[in-house]
Amino acid sequence: MKVAIASDHGGINIRKEIMQLMEELNVEYVDLGCECSDSVDYPDYAIPVAEKVAGGEVDKGILICGTGIGMSIAANKVKGVRCALVHDTFSARATREHNDTNVLAMGERVIGPGLARDIAKIWLTTDFEGGRHENRVNKIKAYEK
Repeated sequence: MKVAIASDHGGINIRKEIMQLMEELNVEYVDLGCECSDSVDYPDYAIPVAEKVAGGEVDKGILICGTGIGMSIAANKVKGVRCALVHDTFSARATREHNDTNVLAMGERVIGPGLARDIAKIWLTTDFEGGRHENRVNKIKAYEK
């Protein structure tokens, strides 16, 4: 598995935590920034991650900003991306099992680093169940075409 990860200025600390987690899990990743504490525009980081996922360059993407809201909105504008904003472990599992999400968004000002690591680990290691859920995801894919 290969993951693209990025944050804006509001998500740098959790992004570093998640990169450390991926190293512990032996998950290959590409870090798309940012490295500044000055205000930046979240679409400049969300869209490149989403495009890498949609284009098949990576398998999944992880985005972090202050709330996760802006990142998830921007990522979901890219055809082929199913980005979920997650702030609890139940949703992390459900969004992979039921929605086959390929991008995860989180908010550093909403959750702490320990919970963010738990969410990311569950999300990275949970498979899509398929079955009745596959038909639903396929309807989304068909609409995008």
